[in-house]
Amino acid sequence: MSIGFSSRALLSCCALGAVGMSALAPLPAAALTGTGSGTPGPVSSQSPLLYGPGTQVRPRTGAPEVPYVSALSWLVADADTGDVLAAHDAHRPLPPASTLKTLFALTVLPALPAGTRHTVRERELAGIGPGSSLVGVKEGLTYRVSDLWKGVFLHSGNDAVHVLAALNGGVETTVRRMQAKARQLGAFDTQVVSPDGYDAPGQVSSAYDLAVFGRAGLHNPDFARYCSLAESTFPGDGASYGIRNTNRLLTGADGVERYPGLIGIKNGYTSNAGNTLVAAARHGGRTLVVTVMNPQEGGGLTVYEEARSLLDWGFDAAGRVAPVGSLLPEGSGVARSGPTALPTTAPARRTKTRPTGRRRGRWRAPSVWGRARRSRWRCGCWADGRSGTDRPAARGAGRG
Repeated sequence: MSIGFSSRALLSCCALGAVGMSALAPLPAAALTGTGSGTPGPVSSQSPLLYGPGTQVRPRTGAPEVPYVSALSWLVADADTGDVLAAHDAHRPLPPASTLKTLFALTVLPALPAGTRHTVRERELAGIGPGSSLVGVKEGLTYRVSDLWKGVFLHSGNDAVHVLAALNGGVETTVRRMQAKARQLGAFDTQVVSPDGYDAPGQVSSAYDLAVFGRAGLHNPDFARYCSLAESTFPGDGASYGIRNTNRLLTGADGVERYPGLIGIKNGYTSNAGNTLVAAARHGGRTLVVTVMNPQEGGGLTVYEEARSLLDWGFDAAGRVAPVGSLLPEGSGVARSGPTALPTTAPARRTKTRPTGRRRGRWRAPSVWGRARRSRWRCGCWADGRSGTDRPAARGAGRG
């Protein structure tokens, strides 16, 4: 038996006194199994628990309480084993915004050697949606494939996505391959219409599917390296300029405290999807991946704080919750454990400190970043990422 409840019910239950508290208290392990064995039984990736409404968790004795999260859907999983530790409406179809670029990368990264050089043609930049987040790819300039991937992962550049898609056979071909890749990974909620996550009728994913993509990405060394970069440079017309990752949990920008041990992955925003995030962190030999989709309370930075609370809970709950499902596809033959492809930098020690919302000090960038930031406009976007899908959420809306 699992405990299923609405995330909003957590707050109201606190006011019901002893009766309400006892209803939410962790059940003995024997009661959870229904068999008296003292250990909750295994749950498959197609477990009905993850298709149930509300929050699903199987606490053992002493398990910490699941934090209140306002997002429409969320999930916490062990990235090594694939075990889902807790989830809320995990299979609810929702627009993913730029978190769909995780699936794009899983599909296209293996097909394009990083050192390949390509001169951009006009038609490759056609069809980019109005208001898209752009890294500044220009017609006639020559880029390495690795440069374009930095533009995708750090700056969420839809222009970089379109050029890479052209190298992969075109947008339509790439969309078909992305759909096939999703099915291969056991992600059946995802319907791909645009490779960059730009809002499109019928394009949806889910917290479950995005966690599947994030976990798969962490087992790919190139994906793991790109998604963990906090800053880099991007080729310009005459000189390179600095770009910075728009994932605030990774960079500590806009007053969001950096999460110790964060590996990265991908954030997103569109006016239809709201703020979305797939994040992963490593602590004490364990790697967790979380998905947060469209928080309903607070400002645009709430997605990072809700991801923080889920990561904290997941690390604290180690060994004290039974899985409610798995990110591994049924009958895949994929190992349930194995090394995650982590960046080479050692993770910082995780603490319980909570951010105050105040900026803790200005970020001092390399001179190349300063020159880029002073640039007035580059190819339809500010060089510091204030356009489109992943502009700083506190500064207004944008579209993928």
